[in-house]
Amino acid sequence: MDETVITRIREICLRLPEALEKPFGGHTSPAFRVRNKLFVMTSEDGLSMTFKAGPGVQEALVSDAPEQFFVPPYVGSKGWVGARLDVPQDWAEIADLIEDSYRLIAPRRLGASIVRPAG
Repeated sequence: MDETVITRIREICLRLPEALEKPFGGHTSPAFRVRNKLFVMTSEDGLSMTFKAGPGVQEALVSDAPEQFFVPPYVGSKGWVGARLDVPQDWAEIADLIEDSYRLIAPRRLGASIVRPAG
C-alpha cells in the first residue's frame, strides 16, 4: 500500500464537511463517510479506490481511460467507479470526483456547502 497515495486521498476526503474515516465492514483499509454513509472506499491492497458517480460518469470514465478507471465488483452496478492508484492519476480530477461522490451521498445542505474554486 502506497501511504503517500492514501494520505492524499485522506486529505481530500477529510476536508469535506462532517467527513470521517471509518473502515467498511471487517476491512481495515481506509473508507470515508458522511453521516455514516460511504462516499469513498480504498482497497485492502491500496491499489484502488471506489467512489459514487452520477449518471453516465462511470461509462464515460471507463471508456475514455480504462487504464485509470474500472467498474468495481459489487457496487459497480450502482454507479460506483474504481480508480487505479498504481498508475499516474490527475489528482485535481480525482479530487473533483471525490467531491462529486460526497455531494451524491451527503445531505443536500452539506453537499451545497462545498464551493469549488473558479478556473
